[in-house]
Amino acid sequence: MRRLRGAGAAETREEPSVSTRDLYTSGQQDLTWQVPATGAARFSWEYGEGRERLLNLYQKGKDKQWDGAKRIAWDLEVDPLDPLGTPDEAMSIYGTRYWDVMSPAERGELRKHYASWQFSQFLHGEQGAMVCAARIVESVPDLDAKFYSATQTMDEARHAEIYGRFLHEKIGMLYPINDNLRSLLGDTLRDSRWDVPYLGMQVLIEGLALAAFGMIRDTTDKPLPKQILAYVMQDEARHVAFGRMALRDYYKQLSDAELREREEFVIEGCYLMRDRLRGVEVLENFGIPLKDAEECSERSEYLQLFRQLLFSRIVPCVKDIGLWGKRLQQAYVDMGVFEMGDSNLDQLMAQDEEIAEKLDAERFAAEEGERVAEVEAAVAAGAATDGD
Repeated sequence: MRRLRGAGAAETREEPSVSTRDLYTSGQQDLTWQVPATGAARFSWEYGEGRERLLNLYQKGKDKQWDGAKRIAWDLEVDPLDPLGTPDEAMSIYGTRYWDVMSPAERGELRKHYASWQFSQFLHGEQGAMVCAARIVESVPDLDAKFYSATQTMDEARHAEIYGRFLHEKIGMLYPINDNLRSLLGDTLRDSRWDVPYLGMQVLIEGLALAAFGMIRDTTDKPLPKQILAYVMQDEARHVAFGRMALRDYYKQLSDAELREREEFVIEGCYLMRDRLRGVEVLENFGIPLKDAEECSERSEYLQLFRQLLFSRIVPCVKDIGLWGKRLQQAYVDMGVFEMGDSNLDQLMAQDEEIAEKLDAERFAAEEGERVAEVEAAVAAGAATDGD
């Protein structure tokens, strides 16, 4: 196998000012991307009215702000060669001749690259979500939606900060944005209709990200990534609820032709997202030809299940907001995810919040126990000294 690109990246940051450019596996040249803005900025001079549900969500968004530098235990150690505790079966080349000739060290590098690729796409997606949320503040006509979107913009900034820090400090490697994710982001941001950033980001990208976050959160035995994913998902549950409320109300007013246009956008976006998740870039970095990498990814039973479960949040949300025409339903049948339209989205979101709250309670109880033990030890030491 040829030498890995990016394999020599530092495991930890010695200098906080290290350039992200130096951590990219592909020698990324252009670190900026300009997407031409379209559409109108809309102001509302109606300050006295608002939908109660959205205003309640806005209040919750304010109440639930948190500091990623303080809430997350960044002092936890992470093994860059096994950041997520990924099982062998999850490697798309597991059971192939490529896997069989790998040494333990090379398999560790493969895990590192896969984790870097996954979290890099999370990072790029969160920056996209931040830009889309800011675009919603600008373009949505209703003030209550502007209020909530402003809190979401801050949430997404925090998420990008956290994923970026994890990649820089704990893995020491980044992957460029996947072409399909970049394409969907571009389509979402270029569209002049104010509801499309909701649809592209809140429903498609956020819905798929939530499912991916949840699979890793529920399977990893590593405490730091579990914390990061649980706390990010607690925020994202509110974001998806916001998109559902706003779009459900608006799509009731649209004509059949306008609804079909949105459904076409959803179909194309879902195919892009499904094809995004093969991770062939990782295998190419290990000298595996593109055709073989694609075949390995398509044949992997683990990845087939993973891709299917990724639509567990999207399909019921699309159905809930009123986009459920025959062509869209057939697309979900073809993808093998149609039955997920009956999933209980509210229950999934409630579980996301409960898991984060439970994790906080366990952490704080453990820390309180340590403080009590320290106090008791100090008291006992003092008593022993007095006795002397």
